[in-house]
Amino acid sequence: MRNLDVCRKIYSRARSSEQNDASVLLAALQNALHFTFAAAAISRDHDSLWYANFFLQGESHSAENFDWAADYFNSIHSDDQEAAYDILLLLGGMRVRWSPAKQHMFIERLIAYMDNNMPRHLRHAALRAARSAREEIVSIDAVDDARLQDMVLTQLSPAILSVVCPHPDTTPVDENSDRFFDYNRDSCYLELVCALAKNSKWHPHLSGDHHIDRCISMIPEYCQSEYPNQHAFYIAGILLQITPEQASDTSLDSVTEQQWWDVMRYAWKNSPYDFGNTRYFEILVLVDGTKKYMQNASKSDLEQLVGRLDFVLEYVEEMQRSEQVKELRTVASNMLESFGQQLPVAS
Repeated sequence: MRNLDVCRKIYSRARSSEQNDASVLLAALQNALHFTFAAAAISRDHDSLWYANFFLQGESHSAENFDWAADYFNSIHSDDQEAAYDILLLLGGMRVRWSPAKQHMFIERLIAYMDNNMPRHLRHAALRAARSAREEIVSIDAVDDARLQDMVLTQLSPAILSVVCPHPDTTPVDENSDRFFDYNRDSCYLELVCALAKNSKWHPHLSGDHHIDRCISMIPEYCQSEYPNQHAFYIAGILLQITPEQASDTSLDSVTEQQWWDVMRYAWKNSPYDFGNTRYFEILVLVDGTKKYMQNASKSDLEQLVGRLDFVLEYVEEMQRSEQVKELRTVASNMLESFGQQLPVAS
């Protein structure tokens, strides 16, 4: 925070300076940001964007701590892509909050840098920044600003999707184009959309803007692979919260019973390790979905599921909210017994 406070002071001086002095100070600000990244062992290399160590995530910040960054972000010209990348990298590494005066400005700029005309690394950095601000974005309906609500729901939603859907005029061999599947990009996208799906106000937009279709298209890629990933956990959290009535214009009906089970079993197999309050909601949704589709489970599926549930219970029991998970473990154990496999009853 000391380094960021220096950045804030430099930017404040630049705003109140004459044009020539302001240019010198803004160059100093960029150097200060680069020093901050280096001190936090965060690489600015575009290929390392998804692997950058998050910093300041566990600390509490007032919304005003980000106001200078929002102002700076808004003042950056579209051709100053290096400065834009710096601020997006900064915001993507923090739990972003904003003051009411800066909300509209911040979202507007995020949308601009998600545009298909922007280089891939800027669009990815903007997606990462949106993921860091997901708790603010998901509760946008509570903001007393109808204009901001409309912009977020009608413009940000399709902009987010555009980052993970390759532009039809690009080719995968172009280093600046997006691949149809990108492991790290898709993980960031799914975590963001899973958070948005917690708010029913987002459901018509997730459906109408084809986020649900995009998630369904990821099932064969991420829910049948032996390569460890958390994508299935988020896909399950998204699809299980969208009812068929809310997704009447999507392809939910095309998802087979076996595909649903693939999503469930891979969601448990590779669920995140941090079962804190933000994860527990998805865990409960996943419990209900697993009960619904586990009739398609094989013996080996059930053995793996019971083992994973035992692992999960070690964490959720600490929060004294594990009854639903225990119940699912019992149901899975009973099904496994029907295959002739006896398991001890969990305490």
